Amino acid sequence: MNKVLEYVNLSYMEEISGGDDGFKKDLIQIFLKQIPEFISNMHQFLSENKNDLLAKEAHTAKSSVLIFMMEESGSKLKRIQLLAEEDNTEPIPELLNQVETALNGAQKELSEYVKAL
Repeated sequence: MNKVLEYVNLSYMEEISGGDDGFKKDLIQIFLKQIPEFISNMHQFLSENKNDLLAKEAHTAKSSVLIFMMEESGSKLKRIQLLAEEDNTEPIPELLNQVETALNGAQKELSEYVKAL
């Protein structure tokens, strides 16, 4: 796949996979399954003022996005985590919308990539 990717960088995944296409496919498919869950859970926890759960979900999502070198999203998720831990939720909706946009873009790119494997 020679297409330029806007949302993800696959160099770290390539490195840890050792070129094993089966491993890459499995890793991507797990992440693709997680994306809607991350988005849905974070919105739900935010709306229900479950800040402890929101912080945990943002932390988990951050770890996953960093495998695909989505560093800007990782930083925003870290910010969401810290804000939720401080019960300062006012800035979170905008951050969450930005992360959601990036995750949806990553989902499209990785879906195309995995089809080409």
